[in-house]
Amino acid sequence: MIAFPHCKINLGLSITAKRTDGYHELETVFYPVGLQDIVEIVHSNDNASEIQFSYTGLEIPGDAEKNLCVKAYHILKQDFPTIPAVKIHLHKNIPMGAGLGGGSSDGTAVLKLINNEFNLGLSTQQLINYAAQLGSDCPFFVQDHPCHATGRGEILKAFDCDLSAYKIMLVHPGVHVSTAWAFGELTPHTKQKTIATIVAQPIETWKAELINDFEAAIFLAHPLLQEIKNELYKAGAIYASMSGSGSSLFGIFPATQNLPITFLDNKYRTDFV
Repeated sequence: MIAFPHCKINLGLSITAKRTDGYHELETVFYPVGLQDIVEIVHSNDNASEIQFSYTGLEIPGDAEKNLCVKAYHILKQDFPTIPAVKIHLHKNIPMGAGLGGGSSDGTAVLKLINNEFNLGLSTQQLINYAAQLGSDCPFFVQDHPCHATGRGEILKAFDCDLSAYKIMLVHPGVHVSTAWAFGELTPHTKQKTIATIVAQPIETWKAELINDFEAAIFLAHPLLQEIKNELYKAGAIYASMSGSGSSLFGIFPATQNLPITFLDNKYRTDFV
């Protein structure tokens, strides 16, 4: 079976409080966009291992056992020991560590593929519960539609937001931003107006009001990201922002506008979705 897990952008991101469990309370709107990886699961014909993992495309550093695709298999295997050995192949197209949720999307896709392939009969809510064990933003990828997210990102409510009338440009400069460091630079606080309220307003108001709390500290440490955001606005974006804790940025453009083929002298990876 094959799936095409997509990535997401964050429309606003507020960090409102530090929790006693070490996580943070946040608010955001997750919006799915069309940049996709490819995940395939097939039955394994040898008994050397429960799972064999391979990949093509972008380089995936680190231990394969820590990959969320592999973790997803093991999470289900604990509760469904009759799941047979499988081979998982991932073609990686979504940049990693980019604030786009590509790894979370891949792992969640494996949960859904195994559920379907082996007739586990898991409900949407059960899949969400398993996805939450993988990561805070993984439950969103069970939903596959815009969601207002609170808690640590796992409390989701369907949200009416349709950007299909616009073009979205993703820019990934390849800068590594430590999420742990980024959280450490924040001072959580409540806002006068919620992200849900702002996103429900006309998109022309977002530039002045819709804020990603991570931007201030990260742009100070990485001025290039601020430059890219400025260039997105110069190119005609109605709204531009960093996604998650970065380092990818996105610009939302009128559908009638011709987007630049090159961006900042074509130095950075750019995707149009």
